[in-house]
Amino acid sequence: MTVRVLVVDDSAFARKVVREILQRAPGIEVIGFARDGLDALEKIGELRPDVVTLDLVMPHLDGVGVLRALTMPHPPRVVVVSMVDEESALGVEALRLGAFDVVRKPTSLAVATLYDIDEELIRKVLAAGDAGVRAPVVTIAPIEKSALRASNRIVVLGTSTGGPQALTRLARALPADFPAPISVALHIPAGYTEALAQRLNEECALEVLEASDGLAMRPGRVIIARAGAHMRLAIADGVDCVRVDVRPVDALYRPSVDVLFESAAAVFGARTIGVVLTGMGDDGTRGARKIHEAGGTIITEAESTCVVYGMPRAVHEAGLSDEEVPLDRVIEAMVRRL
Repeated sequence: MTVRVLVVDDSAFARKVVREILQRAPGIEVIGFARDGLDALEKIGELRPDVVTLDLVMPHLDGVGVLRALTMPHPPRVVVVSMVDEESALGVEALRLGAFDVVRKPTSLAVATLYDIDEELIRKVLAAGDAGVRAPVVTIAPIEKSALRASNRIVVLGTSTGGPQALTRLARALPADFPAPISVALHIPAGYTEALAQRLNEECALEVLEASDGLAMRPGRVIIARAGAHMRLAIADGVDCVRVDVRPVDALYRPSVDVLFESAAAVFGARTIGVVLTGMGDDGTRGARKIHEAGGTIITEAESTCVVYGMPRAVHEAGLSDEEVPLDRVIEAMVRRL
């Protein structure tokens, strides 16, 4: 299968570099270009690409506007190519609107720095092309306070592609007095987690924070691991908290879901509820095994609602999932095990 790609960027130089990167990859065909959001919508309707690489800041209609306007029955997958220092809030909004993934564009448009994104861009475009039809948009009913009871459990959650959307829907449905702390490892480019945490904190009843070393875990608080660093759970001076560290530096992902899950199993044992949502790869499987061996519980998202059924599949096929449910039933599964 050849992935047909439309390149959208208002910079002619950036369009040229993205085209050259993609055209030298087997299985990718660049079928056209667009110089702004309005041009992009016209070309999408005309060419019907499988994947669109999308700049965010453009004249006439920006990338977020393009995503909002994609109301056709089977829209293309969108890989955002974004300058994080200037556009992190827009990038988070794009992910929440259904963008498949984000590639961090260098702030300098020098040839050398732009070509540094080649492997990541090719990998994410191919993954987007392979993902097929979008998962349905899932609405999660807010949980009623009466359904909750006191608990000494802790929740650790791992996700990747599609994670910002899934995490947003889950967090919106949870009340401020949810009786277990929640810690999240999300694969996302460095620079985006602060904007994501701020947006969720504004929209949700829960307190949502980006991880900082020593930050206390408590019921009603969600801590999102800082992109580019690992997050571990610990107890310091009798207080449940998180530790932030770049080690191991050779990990495929930072933050790593495995690192988070393994630390939870080591510190909290059978009190741990591990949740694995949509995402590429198998990060979380090794950590899920540690939670399982410690007597904890693992919940995985079902294929029917995943943007990419990779991480949950790996855990499920390893025989480590205690319950596999669609996204709209994940909270229900968590509450039963509090």
